[in-house]
Amino acid sequence: MTPILKLKHLNKAFGAITVADAMSYEVHPGEALGVIGPNGAGKTSMFNLITGTLRSNSGSIEFDGQNVSKWSAARRSHAGVARSFQVPQPFSGMTVFENAMIAATQSAGLHGQKAERHCLEVLEQTELLPKANVLAGSLTLLERKRLELTRALCAKPRLLLLDEIAGGLTEAECQSLVQTIKDIHASGVTIIWIEHVVHALLAVVDRLIVIDFGKKIAEGEPHAIMDSAAVKEIYLGIEADA
Repeated sequence: MTPILKLKHLNKAFGAITVADAMSYEVHPGEALGVIGPNGAGKTSMFNLITGTLRSNSGSIEFDGQNVSKWSAARRSHAGVARSFQVPQPFSGMTVFENAMIAATQSAGLHGQKAERHCLEVLEQTELLPKANVLAGSLTLLERKRLELTRALCAKPRLLLLDEIAGGLTEAECQSLVQTIKDIHASGVTIIWIEHVVHALLAVVDRLIVIDFGKKIAEGEPHAIMDSAAVKEIYLGIEADA
């Protein structure tokens, strides 16, 4: 099976700060890949490289078999790459439905009734349909996180990038959001999920990679990775010989 995403020896540095160090991995259609690592490890920068808002110094990015390294962010979005952001930034003076419509028209290229139907379907999937006509600026944190999901899904993604979407939520809110993400994954959407709330991540992902100083240091079955000495030392701050 052809990978939907392939990073090959991707490098990016800002002076002495390296955010991607020979980063290489593949993601297959329908897979959910989790990404963990300490703050400043380069996780969000990796998403910026994948979406095209940041350009690598060397290496390549392939999406659906095509080298997209020189593609603009807009072209990658139209091709099916969508993301949520760590800090939700909706158009606060517009309704939830209007926020969704912007994504459907600008990224998915839908118009008129097709765009409206698609947005309503996504709002139902993300449990925001009752809030469709509410101003986005009045939403709770959980609802803003759900709106981030909504806007990404309204772009009709083939690859969905989630950046710490569970951060700041209560345990009950986190469990509710995890179930929604499970349902999205079950519908066939390929996911890469960066998260510090590890138990939320482990409830969804099929595979886990660990990043430190822009370098992939571990990859494999999620629970085995979390039990490894290297991850406990680098990510959890536990000495390997403890």
